Amino acid sequence: MAELIRPSTVLPANRSPITIHTADGLNLIGEVARPLGESAGAILCLHPLPTHGGMMDSHIFKKAANRLPAMAGITVVRFNTRGTSSEQGTSEGQFDSGDNERLDVEAAIEFCFSQLHLKKVWLVGWSFGTEIALKHGRDPRVQGLILLSPPLKRVTEEELLWWKNDPRKITALVPEFDEFLKPAEAIEQFAPLPNANVIAVTGAKHLWVGEPFVYRVLSEICEIVNPAALPLPEEF
Repeated sequence: MAELIRPSTVLPANRSPITIHTADGLNLIGEVARPLGESAGAILCLHPLPTHGGMMDSHIFKKAANRLPAMAGITVVRFNTRGTSSEQGTSEGQFDSGDNERLDVEAAIEFCFSQLHLKKVWLVGWSFGTEIALKHGRDPRVQGLILLSPPLKRVTEEELLWWKNDPRKITALVPEFDEFLKPAEAIEQFAPLPNANVIAVTGAKHLWVGEPFVYRVLSEICEIVNPAALPLPEEF
């Protein structure tokens, strides 16, 4: 008998701990969750602000790893940026407000390609993670950016406008009730980028609490990475 997907649901996948080595000598802890069959694409998750509880297990990313490999054939890579702790452990180093995290993002991207041998890798940032994606996620091997609740506080105008002449797709999911950047403001800020698409999500807040909003976020990710898997099942 089918059961509803619940917050605690963990679907089958090949899950392995990983250690990412940065150019400045740090070890970052993480995990890769692969489909049991062929992978249709991959996401590299950049988590929310660690000084406010953000980590690789922040609920949207943990649920993505628990569900998307089985539901959509998507490989999910998560890791803790420098100085960040989760159930899996603490990454070495200290939080640097998005600056030296450049080395973390670059190392994680390189790890996806050279060690995990992934293809069609998208960067998925959430809150602080959107900022380090925009600032440091320029590697040409990355397919594009998926931004959840972008605050745009740590991103300079110059860093944002770098993407103006880049053909890759940027999708920003902006909650109606986000306390940092609301949809109308996001549309204005992203307007100079011809390949940016702002999607306003009615009723949502910055943290995407509630299964309907989790389902919406995972569906939007799937729409970009593997649309053939839609609609995502709500039972298993």
